[in-house]
Amino acid sequence: RSPLCWLSTKAGSRSVLAALASKVKHINRRYERFLEKTFPRFYVLYATFTKGIQALFLEVKEIRKIKSKMSHQRLSVQQLPYREMERLRQVRRGAQDATRQFRRDVIKAIPIGIIAIPPFANFLVIVLMYFFPRQLLIRYFWTPSQQVEFLDAYDTIRRDSYPDVVKNIALAARSLPEPQLQKRLQELCAEVQRGSQPHVAELYAVRSLFSGSPLGLNKLQVSHVKALSQVLFLTPHLPAFFLRHRLRSHVLEIRHLDRAMLRLGLGQLSEEELKAACYLRGLNSTHLGMSECRAWLEQWLGLSCKLQGIKGQLL
Repeated sequence: RSPLCWLSTKAGSRSVLAALASKVKHINRRYERFLEKTFPRFYVLYATFTKGIQALFLEVKEIRKIKSKMSHQRLSVQQLPYREMERLRQVRRGAQDATRQFRRDVIKAIPIGIIAIPPFANFLVIVLMYFFPRQLLIRYFWTPSQQVEFLDAYDTIRRDSYPDVVKNIALAARSLPEPQLQKRLQELCAEVQRGSQPHVAELYAVRSLFSGSPLGLNKLQVSHVKALSQVLFLTPHLPAFFLRHRLRSHVLEIRHLDRAMLRLGLGQLSEEELKAACYLRGLNSTHLGMSECRAWLEQWLGLSCKLQGIKGQLL
């Protein structure tokens, strides 16, 4: 068989595949238009599922690209630009190669992917999306309204732990050796318990109290450590040593993100990025606008970057 015949056959096969792919896309577009007109609520779930699959594979591809860049250029996580560091946030903890959240997402996504393999089996996935979205599906398969609803639900869980954190700080303040700072910290705790929000300058004034006993991370009571873990969406059901280690790692990760965000500039962040940054740091931003998120982050960075050189603080 001559090379010319082989090339001709190969080109013919490619054209057949291209024509087949074009036909499938055309049928799929007509199918989607039919769903959108006839079953609009079902179409929302279908479109969410389709976009979710694409987003999941794109994120896997992007993470592989970032890790390859780190390997070739011998970069640490802290040397990455903000967006790349934030992208790796769910697959790393500080400088350690831990992949807890991403692995959890992938593990949850595997059965969904297997179910969706047979023709038209994605209907079953959509049924699951309808009845058990938060329990069975990862964030890629949540509709926009579900994302707001579920983030509100998670923030409610987080806010339920805030009183315990403040109460533990107030109790620990009784053991502080400096009467003046002790009184100021107790006043701040009382203000928070009444619903007030302290100013950055007031928090910075008591920063030294969080470096040693009894408010340094290594000196905190176990109940305090568990409450802080719940605030940061970390499981509290571990021995105290592991809880402290995870808290320290999580706080350092956010500090590295803060530095990278400051280098980039808040003006460069999109509304989605601003809201995600606020939510990670404890503010429920689902119902806030860009200006409100930016103003809050400016205050956060103003305090965070002043504390960059102080180790072991959970202020």
